[in-house]
Amino acid sequence: MKNIKKLIKYIGVIIIIVLIIALFSPTWTPHIKGENSISALEQVEINGSSHEIMIRGNDKDNPVIIVVHGGPGSPETPYADKYYDLLESNFTIVNYDQRASGKSYHFFEDYSDLSTDLLVDDLLALTDYITERLGKEKVILMSHSSGTYIGIQAAYKSPEKYEAYVGIGQMSDTKESEMESLNYCITQAKKAGNTDDVSYLQGLTEQIESGDMVTPRDYVMKYGGATRLIDNPDGDNIGVLLSSEYNLLDVIRYNYGMGYSQEKLLNHILENPSPNIVTKLEIPIYFAMGKHDYMTSYHAAKKYFDMIEANKKEFITFEQSAHYPQFEEKEKFYEWMCDTFIK
Repeated sequence: MKNIKKLIKYIGVIIIIVLIIALFSPTWTPHIKGENSISALEQVEINGSSHEIMIRGNDKDNPVIIVVHGGPGSPETPYADKYYDLLESNFTIVNYDQRASGKSYHFFEDYSDLSTDLLVDDLLALTDYITERLGKEKVILMSHSSGTYIGIQAAYKSPEKYEAYVGIGQMSDTKESEMESLNYCITQAKKAGNTDDVSYLQGLTEQIESGDMVTPRDYVMKYGGATRLIDNPDGDNIGVLLSSEYNLLDVIRYNYGMGYSQEKLLNHILENPSPNIVTKLEIPIYFAMGKHDYMTSYHAAKKYFDMIEANKKEFITFEQSAHYPQFEEKEKFYEWMCDTFIK
């Protein structure tokens, strides 16, 4: 009996030690070889708040891309080096965890003023920091999912800072997009014979049609409207924990930040869709959309693209992808980026 108690005690001590190590273990981003390469992961003060920034690229002289992640509150930092490895050969990629998201979520910081306007201001301030640090006059602004809501407003407010705007999984008329998502899920549920899913989803029609809620994302993912060729990277706590960029404390912050950001920001985004805010851009605009995207509807994005004014614009369709064409068809995306921006 004494031996069993000792064993339990030792196991408890080991578990505590492992948890402490997991919580506070050092984080880093893998090194990139080369005399002029850069691979940095660091906290930087931006617009009055400490932001986590990751900069990666084979050559600092290459064109710079700032990536605006979606969610709200779902940073790409933990898996960016996996999916942007091709881009890193010809571009310098800047990922950052937005205010109150991921490693930029600080437990004792007051986020009561968190808003989409504040995130736009943060992005503009970050752009100034990056252009000065890397010696660039302009950068390419690449936004994904709900990040497009932030990115397109930044491009509208300060076009002089950006070479071009690239919207991936572009947000558009949110009510129209969400109704398409709902109808898609109902259709797929009927095909699969999932009568319970059909009944539940049909019961949400009035709320979604009125803009009071979005189509539940677990159903969009279940029926292939989020990813087709990869597993959904957002919310993968194990994958995030196993990355070198995040430790267990960061995973906890990731989940707190995601919940808080969505609670604070989603209603505003639903009530004030992008087409009501930005109808014209003074820089080249590109929408990169997966054909099977029902997180941010392909068809609604195309309608927004057709109505927005720009001297140069292009709508690029990725036939095999859903919401993550830059990851699902990363070779094709890399080739398109090089053809478009490498002179």
